[in-house]
Amino acid sequence: MSRIVSRVSIALALLCAAFACPVQAQPGGKVMRIVVPFAAGGAREVLARTFTSELGAALRVTAIIDNRPGAGGAIGTASVAKAAPDGQTLIFAASSHNITALLGASPAYDPIRDFAAVANIGMQSYVLMASASVPAKTVAEFLAYAKANPGKLNYASAGHGSSSHLAMAYFASLAGLDMVHIPFKSTADANNDVLAARSHAVIVPNVGAIPFVKDERIRLLGVTSLKRSAFLPGVPPVAGSVPGYRFDSWFGLLAPAKTPATVIARINAAVAKLLREPVILARLAGQGVAPRPLSPEAFERLVREDYEDMAKVVKTVGRIE
Repeated sequence: MSRIVSRVSIALALLCAAFACPVQAQPGGKVMRIVVPFAAGGAREVLARTFTSELGAALRVTAIIDNRPGAGGAIGTASVAKAAPDGQTLIFAASSHNITALLGASPAYDPIRDFAAVANIGMQSYVLMASASVPAKTVAEFLAYAKANPGKLNYASAGHGSSSHLAMAYFASLAGLDMVHIPFKSTADANNDVLAARSHAVIVPNVGAIPFVKDERIRLLGVTSLKRSAFLPGVPPVAGSVPGYRFDSWFGLLAPAKTPATVIARINAAVAKLLREPVILARLAGQGVAPRPLSPEAFERLVREDYEDMAKVVKTVGRIE
């Protein structure tokens, strides 16, 4: 476990070093905007910057990050849906691309019809963590304790409708647990409440759980992917105790619908090549992302299947709120 933490620390150092390198203008003067639909400095932007400069160099354009926050990502996402389909404007999206649309009463965009899948970057799992104040060291023990104490346990999240909220609400529903939701404004706030034993559990992205591997105030009970995570190999899948449970996120580039297939293929090939570069892989590892290059067709299937899965999750959350 210590070796995993050490490797992640090294990767984070490499990532920080990458930020010191300015984006160089490429011949031809073309600019590719990669829209991040959240504020500057957030986790999504950090991840986008792990490959943006190198992608621009490979495509002989100047690739820049364009932060367009607002409405849970809907404003920036909708702007890309309306952009010219020429490959010069992309969005760095994740599973929240589908979730935001599903939660909106009047969605600002159609997550499937308004976009063309370009290139998947990788996948990230989440981790179920419990306060040490809860007498449970495994998912099975947590389930038993929660069922024996209905309504007495609560769980923290990064806010209503956030990934951490949906992941935990879905877990509680499938497991038949009666737990109280305590929303916060950020993942850090939610984690701190569990560390202080005011909240009993939380589900966070794996990169947010790794620092607590040896923290006696909190226990890492299970990963939300179907298989063990390379970043936390000692933590078993939640699905081992809650059959059918799965909650992870993809990260990738989407373009406006009707972007030519030749343009998409060129960007996809460049991304696939980058995902074989050690420095890029180290930066992704620093963010808890496992690389998963896919063809445009395979990535499109992934986005569609994720939409269907998230629709089930949102429906489940709606029933228990």
